Amino acid sequence: METCHTESSLDSPLESLSLQPFLQSLHKEQWQEVRLGEVGRVVTGKTPSHRNPQDWGDSTLFITPTDYKNYHKYAHNSERKISKIGKERFVKNLLPIHSILVTCIGSDKGKVVVNKAEALTNQQINAIIPNGAINYNFLYYSMADMYPILRTYGANGTTVPILNKSDFENLTIPLPPLTIQQKIAEILSSFDDKIDVLHRQNKTLESLALTLFRHYFIDNPNRSEWELGKLGDYVKIIDNRGKTPPFTTDITPYPLIEVNALSDDSMLINYDIVRKYVIKETYQKWFREHIKQYDVLFSTVGSIGEVAMLLDNKGCIAQNVIGFRAREISPFYLYEWLKYMQQEIKEFDIGSVQPSIKVTHFIEKQIYKPDSKTLESFDKQMLLITDKISQNLQQIQNLQAMRDVLLKAIFE
Repeated sequence: METCHTESSLDSPLESLSLQPFLQSLHKEQWQEVRLGEVGRVVTGKTPSHRNPQDWGDSTLFITPTDYKNYHKYAHNSERKISKIGKERFVKNLLPIHSILVTCIGSDKGKVVVNKAEALTNQQINAIIPNGAINYNFLYYSMADMYPILRTYGANGTTVPILNKSDFENLTIPLPPLTIQQKIAEILSSFDDKIDVLHRQNKTLESLALTLFRHYFIDNPNRSEWELGKLGDYVKIIDNRGKTPPFTTDITPYPLIEVNALSDDSMLINYDIVRKYVIKETYQKWFREHIKQYDVLFSTVGSIGEVAMLLDNKGCIAQNVIGFRAREISPFYLYEWLKYMQQEIKEFDIGSVQPSIKVTHFIEKQIYKPDSKTLESFDKQMLLITDKISQNLQQIQNLQAMRDVLLKAIFE
């Protein structure tokens, strides 16, 4: 089988944009401060009762903060959905397309997305249905710029910080004339549109990798002739479980990768949701062993059996995440096998309070060791795929950095 080659067109006026003339063209003396309640209707979500099972179905998105891990800018799907009956029951909470959804409670507070379809949300989200005074994309970027401010809000005396509807409606944003809003929205959206294309390319490449895996290792007529051994025979385990290193929330070159960074159904580690980092001294002296490029990361507590591959040497792991380093087999084969076996892996759960896998039990699981010629052929194609995924990821990170610099300059 041949791999496909995907090309991304990143040509844009942005490449030739001179920042200072652009900022001067915004005429900020014409901007005014307005309350969120003046530029749209604020809707706080509500969760249907499980005592009314007829409210749940497959008709309308039901978005919660948990779903945000799968979004970049646009909310396009949700883990759970509401039925037509439920939609009618909660019609006052229904959000039309292009509403702005902001998480307003807990550790995820301040995250912002735009819904791409009609949706309902739970009560942890306040949404703004924009009126004619504001461009929805401009409102999205206004709220994205407010992320540090939104993080500081909370009801006094509560253990979980909450930004309630009344306080949310009274937050103020700068509002330029509509023509300037549209100009800003167009420029900033061009970054996110390109980022979205690259993310979708990576999803396509990962689907191709799974197809190759099935072709080489599941549907292979020679499979019965391969050596059958235990997983533990073919991997080295990198295990820092049971200990949490001293960490900081200040960004360093050493992100601490936790379970939630593995669980968005992707080969890639989701560094966007990493909130803990270690300093250089801790990185060098604290850990038993470091993860390396092409190690496969595997979650053992909570969302068990989540996997990702370290495509660079960025990061470290502590408890609840271990690393598998392939020996005698391909790391790409190992990763795809773990993904393919995810449902069976969950059967190793021994947890009572929360799901948990005992690694010494799991590495007894049997796995085929394919012949070297088959592994070599698979690896050649997987290297092309993962190199392209890595290149796309680097472009995504560069575009995000450029967008964030421009966003800050516009709203400062």
